Amino acid sequence: MEIILLENILNLGNIGDKVTVKNGYGRNFLLKEGKALRFNKDNLEFVNKRKDELNKKNNELKSKFKEIAKIINNQTFTFFKECKENGELYGSIKPKEITNLIKEKNNVEVVPSQIILKQDLNKTGLFKVDINFHSEVKAQISIKIDKIQSK
Repeated sequence: MEIILLENILNLGNIGDKVTVKNGYGRNFLLKEGKALRFNKDNLEFVNKRKDELNKKNNELKSKFKEIAKIINNQTFTFFKECKENGELYGSIKPKEITNLIKEKNNVEVVPSQIILKQDLNKTGLFKVDINFHSEVKAQISIKIDKIQSK
């Protein structure tokens, strides 16, 4: 599927670029989320006319994400969970739980899809987690998982 990007997307392209993506990714994510338009002459003209406006919107979004990244970058967020004797959790910590803790501690919005987990967070310890806010704005936080102290 050929599409025209309406915003900068990491590992794909920049505003106004014509790219080819798999049908499902294009239809279910890029088109649905308003991040792209199907490639045709009318849409190409539309994007070229609105390119300045789209770049301005992109820069506003980028500066907003830079502020959030500055607040949470290199912070450590601690979870207290029940675990087995060997330190394994009974479940794993999901991006939704991480975003809830970030909002609770710092009062900033992070979307679960922005959190990049390189491994399952299913045992006690300290883990590095990347947050991809924008194609040009990233942050890294630490997730510390401790055992709940029994009384």
